[in-house]
Amino acid sequence: MSRSRRDTRTAYLLLAPSLVGVVLFLLLPVLIVLGLALFRWDLVGPRTFVGLDNVAAVAADGRFARSLLVTAFFVLIVIPVQTVLGLAAALLLDRGLPGTTVFRVVFVLPWICAPLVLGVVWRWILSPTDGALNALLGIRVEWLADPALALPSVAAVTAWTQVGYVALFFLAGLRAIPDTIVEAARLDGASAWQLLWRIRLPLLRPTLFFVLVTGVISSFQVFDSVYALTPNGGPQGVTDVVAGRIYYEAFENRAVGQAAVMAVVLFVILVVVTMAQQRWFSRRTTYELDT
Repeated sequence: MSRSRRDTRTAYLLLAPSLVGVVLFLLLPVLIVLGLALFRWDLVGPRTFVGLDNVAAVAADGRFARSLLVTAFFVLIVIPVQTVLGLAAALLLDRGLPGTTVFRVVFVLPWICAPLVLGVVWRWILSPTDGALNALLGIRVEWLADPALALPSVAAVTAWTQVGYVALFFLAGLRAIPDTIVEAARLDGASAWQLLWRIRLPLLRPTLFFVLVTGVISSFQVFDSVYALTPNGGPQGVTDVVAGRIYYEAFENRAVGQAAVMAVVLFVILVVVTMAQQRWFSRRTTYELDT
């Protein structure tokens, strides 16, 4: 056996565990969901083939259309907030101030905690009667029961949990920028704003792309924290996100076929949005750093 064939075989053997994981935990679930979308099933009884009837039912379901709008507003609130705050936190941590290591751990703690646990804690903090936030402000506000405040409140909590995660990636990107580039810009008289806008942000473009793609995907799929804060879609359904609508349809209404169609729609939306982000970033100049 030639050396090239041995190398090829070794490469396939090394890739085998990852390929098995992709097939079992990515491709197979997708195929199962696509199959379930063609059946009427209540989780316990026999499955009945109905063709595209589930698609027609979902298309006529006003609650699903509303959940898509709710999720879109949720993403539009969460992504800018967590990206800007994460970048600001990374810039502060990158300055090497005293206690940076401690603050780095504190920033990451909300991200590594279980979302359901954080949701329960924040539900108490935002409680109108004995909540810590109202007690601190000396007011009584229905943060989670007021239809005008429920979605922004839930989005704020979700963004807060993700700031540490985003800051870590921005910090890694900032540390990868050679000091010689920054020092050269300073010697040329660049201000702090010019240094950020013309040097650091362009060099952080690959990191920004990764943060936005993963952030949009996770925000579209958010469920546990929203469910913990506002069960059953919140007041007047204002926090009825798509992932929650899929859960309610599958496990409360026992309409698994329609829930599968909703999951497929969410998958298609995420693919389209991710491709649009990829196309938008690919049209911009990417700067390569010599290491």
